[in-house]
Amino acid sequence: MIRDAHGPGALSESLDEAAHRCLVAGFDGTTAVPDTLKRLVDRGLGGVILFTRNIRDADQVRELTGTLRELRPDLLVAIDNEGGGIGHLVGAGAPEVPGNQALGAADDPALTAACADALAGHLATLGITVSYAPVADLQHRPENPIVRTRSFGADPDLVSRHLRAWIAATEARGIASCAKHFPGHGGTVTDSHHETAVDPRPYGELDLAPFRAAVDAGVPMLMSAHVVFPALDPDHPATLSPRILGDLLRGRLGFDGVLVSDALEMKAIADRYGEAAGARIALAAGADQVIVAVPHLETTLACRDAVLDALGSGELARERIEEAAARVRRLAQRYATPPAVVAPWDADAGPEAARRAVRSRGGLPSPVPGAYVVDLFPPPHPALNWGGEDLLTEVRTLDPAATGTALTSEPGEAVVAEVLRAAAGRPLVVAVCDSGLYAWQGRVRDALLAARPDAVLVSTGLPEAAALCSYGRGRANLRAVAEVLAGSPPTAGSAL
Repeated sequence: MIRDAHGPGALSESLDEAAHRCLVAGFDGTTAVPDTLKRLVDRGLGGVILFTRNIRDADQVRELTGTLRELRPDLLVAIDNEGGGIGHLVGAGAPEVPGNQALGAADDPALTAACADALAGHLATLGITVSYAPVADLQHRPENPIVRTRSFGADPDLVSRHLRAWIAATEARGIASCAKHFPGHGGTVTDSHHETAVDPRPYGELDLAPFRAAVDAGVPMLMSAHVVFPALDPDHPATLSPRILGDLLRGRLGFDGVLVSDALEMKAIADRYGEAAGARIALAAGADQVIVAVPHLETTLACRDAVLDALGSGELARERIEEAAARVRRLAQRYATPPAVVAPWDADAGPEAARRAVRSRGGLPSPVPGAYVVDLFPPPHPALNWGGEDLLTEVRTLDPAATGTALTSEPGEAVVAEVLRAAAGRPLVVAVCDSGLYAWQGRVRDALLAARPDAVLVSTGLPEAAALCSYGRGRANLRAVAEVLAGSPPTAGSAL
């Protein structure tokens, strides 16, 4: 028998292992595995999640994932890998794909499949076999602060066909995909990383169709949303709701794969419940795994202890944890081991998708060689965007005569005046990224356009009227816009 030091009761070795299967842990380090994590793995830890903090280069990642599997071969190694500006593998040579909004704008499922194949193939070469992608949320509220260009679009049929393409391509590589965030984060005006999010719509208006499509396509994993849906359960966010995870997902939608929570340290859970209680409640509600993404393993231990204590006291049913662990084991049998041979992928698929998205709105502006480029965008989201790419850099790569500035906060009037002086006598490009959310961008844009109505307006977030639109801020997106501005058509067969 194993008695946890923090738990009141004795648990069998099999139940202790089952409880650990239900955890996914983040950690610090690029080579060495912390001793605490080794002990968790030894007791059955279900998976680990990698972030930019764990990535240096491709060889290092392969060595790290190999070390993790030496500890236990059926450990699931996962990462967020949506493409576009959302990813952690730039340092490891990730394929440049434009992100979902651009793929939806191009609306070619074969091209989406090729981009998903590139991302999954790259993961396979690194020994990462679980991809927390694709995003199945619909983007139909302009105020939504978190979905936006991560979504394929607003139309459920469009989103569903691209989900099917993505899931099939990822599965063909032997990588587990994970559609998120069930039952949809697109109807909120709040980022659940920062506070509780609510979708107030009636049941008939909720965004369930893409998730039905993902389930029908055989997606092996779904991720829950930390969102309250009063029409489904007015008292709990989806991650903690038996009605949503059990009655709706398992019952009505018939999903029998692994349901994993979004990260428990997100404030929608952590501030109201605490991570440890969140882990216990989520598993009781029907989640099969809970993610503790922060690298502080004491938080993971606190979540583990809460689950073990609840099992020991009978507050958490043994049968629920055994059911969850069985699903995780089945997933590991299918996906824990990376393929021995990885076929090459189409390196041109991402650049081509980015270019097709830029051209999807019809007419393009004439090239503006030697332009002064003002790129306005918010600071990268700490949980999502790690690239920090800017349009000026991409334009200058193609047109060394271009110059300009990149701004992530509102400048003073003197800076705006200096921009206008520097741009005098040359084309001016003004790029914004979701200016509807970040009012300072609108003010700077309007001041510049008032003085220079001839300026070319670019949108690198959701599309804006009268703008050249990239549908995202990944490097592939920005390079596709830069090609238009610089008048530099791509060479046939070239990759970005």
